[in-house]
Amino acid sequence: MTTSPQTTIAILPANHIARRARELGAVLHACVHAGASVNFILPFSEDDAGGFWIHKVLPGVCAGTRTLLVAEIAGRIAGTVLLDTDTPPNQPHRAEVSKLLVHPDFRRRGIARALMAELERLACDQGRRLITLDTRTGDTAEPLYASIGYLTAGIIPGYCRDPFDDTLDPTTIMYKAL
Repeated sequence: MTTSPQTTIAILPANHIARRARELGAVLHACVHAGASVNFILPFSEDDAGGFWIHKVLPGVCAGTRTLLVAEIAGRIAGTVLLDTDTPPNQPHRAEVSKLLVHPDFRRRGIARALMAELERLACDQGRRLITLDTRTGDTAEPLYASIGYLTAGIIPGYCRDPFDDTLDPTTIMYKAL
């Protein structure tokens, strides 16, 4: 667990995910509506956002193959990140990052950086020595990842649909050896 005077970062246990699905959904919903390319396109409702955490994240957390970290400020979920360790038998040393989200109300406070530091610590504790991720090329997350040591493996053109229109955006595949 990482704590600062204003921000607490901790694992959200499986038995809390359904209870806090509306709060988690509010973060996801706000980020998508702010332009985040995190697998969803508009229209995207708050119910869809809350359902994602219950139907897509909770099963992996219950199975022990995903860890959900949340950043809280004054009891409010300000950000999230997922550590996915559901890797094939020939990749027990690797994990994947997904859903690094910081609610627009809480950006520019170091929350994303703190979430990633805790994720990397957890990955090391689980024997993971290589972290991979993808991010829409040119998004604000790309320089953040580079600043904390992630290297670009390559760019795939036309990888994902823009959340607002029918254009296809490239994605940057990144990695970091821990």
